[in-house]
Amino acid sequence: MSAYIPAGNRYESMLYNRCGKSGIRLSAISLGLWHNFGSIDNFENGRQIVRRAFDRGITHFDLANNYGPVPGSAEENFGSILRKDFTGHLRDELVISTKAGYLMWPGPYGDWGSRKYLLSSLDQSLKRMKLDYVDIFYSHRPDPNTPIEETMGALDTVVRQGKALYVGLSNYNAEQTKAALAVLKSLGTPCLIHQPKYSMFERWVEGGLLDVLGENGVGCIPFSPLAQGLLTDRYLKGIPEGSRASKPSGFLKAEHITDARLNQIRQLNDIAQKRGQSLAQMALAWLLKDERVTTVLIGASSVEQLDNNLGSLNNVQFSEEELKEIEKILA
Repeated sequence: MSAYIPAGNRYESMLYNRCGKSGIRLSAISLGLWHNFGSIDNFENGRQIVRRAFDRGITHFDLANNYGPVPGSAEENFGSILRKDFTGHLRDELVISTKAGYLMWPGPYGDWGSRKYLLSSLDQSLKRMKLDYVDIFYSHRPDPNTPIEETMGALDTVVRQGKALYVGLSNYNAEQTKAALAVLKSLGTPCLIHQPKYSMFERWVEGGLLDVLGENGVGCIPFSPLAQGLLTDRYLKGIPEGSRASKPSGFLKAEHITDARLNQIRQLNDIAQKRGQSLAQMALAWLLKDERVTTVLIGASSVEQLDNNLGSLNNVQFSEEELKEIEKILA
């Protein structure tokens, strides 16, 4: 592959939103490396996706310790891409995040939210990516058996050590988030961002979490914004061969795709087409309509899919009629 020279106009077409009440702005679309960047995937394809993302103005790249498969391999591959293509000052144009909270290694110290696990995990992540620091380090999920003071104290420590610039939470509900934010504030390391599962089909965050984030000046970055692919044109005619829902081991199960759900998908697609968008583009734009949502986290298996999703930014405004129609369908 030829030497990478970033596009000179990369910041001209991207929308950048302030993250909560912080001084940092993030690209309205962020690239997640949960799938398609592991040791079983084609490295050069992943490299092309990362290059294209940066050329289109995406500055935020999101990982976790266990992304792969195998666990850790997404960080290793991303680190390799950084060394090949993003040397020198280009690192300062990137916001790189990673997380710890799910099972990463065997035994009692490789899971959940203890101080030992979080600090050890970040050290391992930095070695895999060959970085001195990450921009954001997350507690990937709350731990019911570890005091919130211990987990948040570990996040505070990594900032004071210079191994992370900011900290975040993921998968915490409204009450857990409120408790975590209070501890972080008392320690002097405010929470920058929260990463919940949120889409047109998964709206639990509207039951209090978004209010907590808004009141406390914390940004929001929804993951799975396309509901594991349901909010795309792939399922307009049912379950296609080779899709996530056709595989028994996936997060998306065939039994989730009922006739009622397929009917919703088709009606939403009709609205998207009237807006001059694909269903995926409308679903991403719909999340960005809320000012508490800083950026939306997408995955991509190809440059073409990435470009299609970025098309969502061409139309992020909704009329009152459109929003009412969407709510009627989703109800």
